[in-house]
Amino acid sequence: MSTLTESMRLVWLVPLLPLLAAAAIGMRMLFCRQHGDRHEPLTAGLASGAALGALLLLLLFDLAALLNGVPETLRSGEWLAIGLTQVGLSFALDAYSLPMATLVALIAWIALRFSATYLHRERAFPRFFLGMCLFLAGMLLIVLAGNAVLAFVGWELAGISSWLLIAYAWERPVASANALFVFVANRVGDAAFLLGIGLAVWSVGSVEWAALSGDGTLSVVSARLLAAGFVLAAVVKSAQLPFTPWIARALEGPTPSSAVFYGSLMVHAGVFLLCRLQGLLLQVPDMMLLLVVVGLTTALYGGLCALVQSDVKSALIFSTVTQVGLMFLLCGFGLFWLAACYSGLHAAWRAYQFLLAPSYMHLVRRPARPVPNWLARQSWLYSAALQRFWIEALANSLLTRPTLALGRDVRALDEQVIDPLLGTPRADHEVAKNHATATDELIGGHGFAGRALFAFAEWLQRIENRLLLRGNDSMMKPLRRIGRYADAIELLLEQPRYLMLMVMATMVVIL
Repeated sequence: MSTLTESMRLVWLVPLLPLLAAAAIGMRMLFCRQHGDRHEPLTAGLASGAALGALLLLLLFDLAALLNGVPETLRSGEWLAIGLTQVGLSFALDAYSLPMATLVALIAWIALRFSATYLHRERAFPRFFLGMCLFLAGMLLIVLAGNAVLAFVGWELAGISSWLLIAYAWERPVASANALFVFVANRVGDAAFLLGIGLAVWSVGSVEWAALSGDGTLSVVSARLLAAGFVLAAVVKSAQLPFTPWIARALEGPTPSSAVFYGSLMVHAGVFLLCRLQGLLLQVPDMMLLLVVVGLTTALYGGLCALVQSDVKSALIFSTVTQVGLMFLLCGFGLFWLAACYSGLHAAWRAYQFLLAPSYMHLVRRPARPVPNWLARQSWLYSAALQRFWIEALANSLLTRPTLALGRDVRALDEQVIDPLLGTPRADHEVAKNHATATDELIGGHGFAGRALFAFAEWLQRIENRLLLRGNDSMMKPLRRIGRYADAIELLLEQPRYLMLMVMATMVVIL
């Protein structure tokens, strides 16, 4: 059985397999000009094969853990240094990471198999599987990482793949706008995660999860600041209030991606992070109280909004928000093991529901359930739930619009100040230059006759420039005098009597 235990040193292969599959799909997208039906099986096979390989490896590790126990943390050398703090390629293999990683690989493999048929003949078929492979690699890194820096790499991989698949139909303005909203909202959580890493280096001198849990010797202020960074990251990633609005926008992507991202896996990443840091959180009672308040209010918010939804996926996503809020509530009460079990069971059930969502209209023969009477009688509460308590509009005003305005200001500063200082031609000058070049290339003389005609035209152009564009030239005076005479004649001809005289003269000539 020692061979099984030794095989756990290959844990780095688990996130690497989907990364290699994503690289292979990306290379095929770059160098394969045609992406028809005959190319789909290979693309889908690469993605589902990588997920299956990761799943089989994790099942082998689970067997080794059951028979011989787990080594808790495996370290595979150093790969980064933050000041005096060394960051290693460490992987955590414990009662939290191994079951969650196995569930992630299983759900991702099922979703990828489902997607091969669901997205058949889609124009962006390879791009979808590329994003799914990146997401699987990111989620596996989040749950298997032994330190905060490696987990942050997975955190960002999951986030960027989520953004790519929300904007799957990028030619639609709604899809692009929703992807931007989700991207900006999640950057708040990413900044908080980075803040937590920085505080860990400063206060603890290590980014390993085991060291961050501490032994109770960390000062209250340092523990509170350190916990605040990671708690904020968890709140944003799991779409808890006040950051809930982004998750409803994220449903713009294809149904299989909604199933694994927001229905079952990524939405539970915040809960997993809290369970990983339970030793630290237990030292900060006020942060635990904050988790109770956030979880309870989010559960109430999600439950009320779910009751008034008219489509399947929106109802499911607000139900998911409610359940994840209850998991935060459990974490706030210190029941981390119950929250972890709850998240695993909920992930499996919600993935099944989301994958079944396209068939609900055919499976359900009765009309949708009406709004409960107690909610229908409270018109103000019903309206607020229907408008999702106006949090989305507030988030749009506070996040998306300022970001777009900042982007426009930076672009204007770059074009009007930075480029002239550096001597870079402005865009409008480049357009005018290209237009002039295109015009010169379009009007060109070929052969003796063509070149002679072109030379004659240039000579006439020089004469025109000399006569008309130089105001002090002596040749302009006669031309101006002739112009004044012509204007006088035109004014006379416009008089009625002279007009009648011209008509009578014309009649005389005709007769």
